[in-house]
Amino acid sequence: MNPVTLLPFIVLIGAMFLMTRSAKKKQAAAATMRNEMQPGTGVRTIGGMYATVKELHDDTVLLEVAPGVHAVYAKNAIGAVLDDAEYNRIVHGDDPELDVDGPVVPDDASSLTEADDAKTDLVKKTDSDDDADAEAADGKKSEGKADGEADAK
Repeated sequence: MNPVTLLPFIVLIGAMFLMTRSAKKKQAAAATMRNEMQPGTGVRTIGGMYATVKELHDDTVLLEVAPGVHAVYAKNAIGAVLDDAEYNRIVHGDDPELDVDGPVVPDDASSLTEADDAKTDLVKKTDSDDDADAEAADGKKSEGKADGEADAK
């Protein structure tokens, strides 16, 4: 038999081995996560419901889904075990402490400009506009001090 004809089968067997290995790792990680649950821990079910663990049994777990409302779930139905800060942020809307020492980035660029800056005119100037601007500048110079003049009293 030619080794070139066996190559696709070898590649297929190797791919199947790698897929089953990664699936086994995910299952083992999920099992350890479920075994780390303790009463009082916040969890998310595979259906997306957030609850607090009240009691643990062999294959089931008693969850408190609302104050005074309890439900029995299979341990396999627990999708994630959450830490206290994340659970409180999601369920109760608690905001974590903001880092005041770090740089503050504004939401928009309007806070970066000063309020008394003149707005840029995006209209094209004509020759008559240039003449009017020049006359206005000459009038201002004749009324007051010129650049570089000091107050002499």
